[in-house]
Amino acid sequence: MGSLFEELARRASASARREVEAYVREIPEFARLDADPRTRAETLEYAVWLRRRTIELSPHGGELTEADLGFIASMGESRAGTGLSLESRQRILRLHTALMLREINEATDAQRGGGADELLRMMGWFAPQGERGIGAYCAGFATGLRRRLPYGEQVALLARSLLAGDPVAVELGRGMGMEVPEWWVVTVIRVPECGAAGERDLGGEVEALVKTYQVPVVWCGVEGGGGGELIAVVPVGSVEGGGSPVSPVPPASASLTSLSGPVPGSVPDLVCDLVRDFAGALGRPCAAGAATASRSDLADALDRARRISRAAPLRRAPAWPGPHTLADVFVELAVADVPPADDWLHTVARRLDPGPDLLATLDAYYRHDMNRANAAAALNVHPRTLDYRLRRVRELTGIAPASTHGVRVLSSVVTRRLSGAWN
Repeated sequence: MGSLFEELARRASASARREVEAYVREIPEFARLDADPRTRAETLEYAVWLRRRTIELSPHGGELTEADLGFIASMGESRAGTGLSLESRQRILRLHTALMLREINEATDAQRGGGADELLRMMGWFAPQGERGIGAYCAGFATGLRRRLPYGEQVALLARSLLAGDPVAVELGRGMGMEVPEWWVVTVIRVPECGAAGERDLGGEVEALVKTYQVPVVWCGVEGGGGGELIAVVPVGSVEGGGSPVSPVPPASASLTSLSGPVPGSVPDLVCDLVRDFAGALGRPCAAGAATASRSDLADALDRARRISRAAPLRRAPAWPGPHTLADVFVELAVADVPPADDWLHTVARRLDPGPDLLATLDAYYRHDMNRANAAAALNVHPRTLDYRLRRVRELTGIAPASTHGVRVLSSVVTRRLSGAWN
């Protein structure tokens, strides 16, 4: 054994104690666990074992055995059983890795520049075996969570871990029988207000969605009953209730999709059905945005879907087109970032206030592709009444609804007003 490994062996016990002290100092949840002498002793024993096992295997490039990985997994399972959160688990893994690297550097410095070959050997071992160890720890942690949490909470936790890019998501999904593929559609359904009673009622609706669609779903409410968001993370390539597969994102469009959300018509039927079911059960106005991304980019997709949902019009079921995509509200998203343009549109909107149901008329007119008969039927009025209202819009705003200028301006006015942006 070379001098670097001898130095690491000499420091193993002290380094393990320093690691446990760092956990207690920097991770509040772990400080609570540390109050239990048995837990502290178990943690210290594991930290010492891991260092000694590293020193035994790394000089000759030996791999962690199945027994080693099983022991590591048991520690992850034990931590989950104590109620340790995913966030604290992630901090523990990061802190452990940082301390191990620091110890290797300190031991190298103690040799006063010697042991370069041993350092390369150690680092060449540390990366792949460290990855295997983290995988085992995450698998054990996921097992502990499944034993401790009800199914609905497991599903919500899976959604949050996917959106956070947490590697434990793969193990959580596998344990719950949910696939964790490369591509996903993130959908945010915005509910502006629901009140305390409505907040309680939503629990049953969310649970029903999970049972029906078997996809990760989580409700994120605003404190005090001020509404919130239902976030669904739907795998692309999963199987719908009818048995037909959801079409995967074509490779040729992957870069476009990951940068700018799904192209028009790319939202799978499964997502549309889920959104419509929730909107119908909700019984209140809501809006939804959807964005597609690879598993590594789900946090960005959540941000896009959230922004789209905030720009989309609020509607009640059954007058619900499904989730909006970037292609549906790209003008409104741009306008929201330019206050002078948004103020101008708001001024145009206020000119419609004196008219009879002019906003609803324009909404129906544009939703039906300016087909007078269909728009009038949707409004339950005579086509001549529709014509009168459209003339009234022109009189009040100076803009003809059927002109190119009118479509660009007035359709944006309608969407901004119905989204609640000006409330």
